[in-house]
Amino acid sequence: MRQSSSCCTSSMTSVRSAGVTRRALLEELDRPHLKRLPTEPYGFAEWRLRRVGIDYHIEVDAHFYSVPHRFARREVEVRLTPQTVEIFLKGERIAVHRRGSGNHGHTTLAEHMPSSHRRYADWTIERIRRAAASIGPASATLCELILEQRPHPEQGFRACLGIVRLVRPFGAARLEAAATRAIEIGTLTYGSVRSILDHKLDCQTPSRPSTNAVPVLHANIRGPRYYH
Repeated sequence: MRQSSSCCTSSMTSVRSAGVTRRALLEELDRPHLKRLPTEPYGFAEWRLRRVGIDYHIEVDAHFYSVPHRFARREVEVRLTPQTVEIFLKGERIAVHRRGSGNHGHTTLAEHMPSSHRRYADWTIERIRRAAASIGPASATLCELILEQRPHPEQGFRACLGIVRLVRPFGAARLEAAATRAIEIGTLTYGSVRSILDHKLDCQTPSRPSTNAVPVLHANIRGPRYYH
């Protein structure tokens, strides 16, 4: 304690003998090197790795965020705060969004969308439709309904492609039955079809006949998107 007091006294004496005040030294030596205080308070951030889908969206906490379409299939880093979602590729920020709720919705920026006819690798909307139709009418109808109910058809790519690929582990007959059941109960998502198949609900006979018929699809029948 005595040594500390002695050093402090010696320092004060040295400053006084130099003929300057501590305030003057602060203004001359320290203040020019001071940085501005942050304009925003510190916020906790979490980092995660994600792979961009063919629909140029990533999924974070049951919500989908777009990136520029040229980065489809790339692995990216995601910085999450309570308010924002920032997406980085090799240290460069390629997209930023306001964080959405976990409602399986989409946040899509127009500038991220391709100007051509939405082609990612060798998949297009028409190819997905053909693949679904080759499985059966219920699968084709389900995919068409998923594409129609989204603001942008590309937002249905992930769900439709996932449904089409279920034919490999489960077969066409079961997938058709699951698609029919999903349409009847109004759950038009990949997750619903997968759950029906996993729990073998497609093999069960409905307790009562459904009053909701499978919609009729034909090349000459136009959906609501045709008129917008």
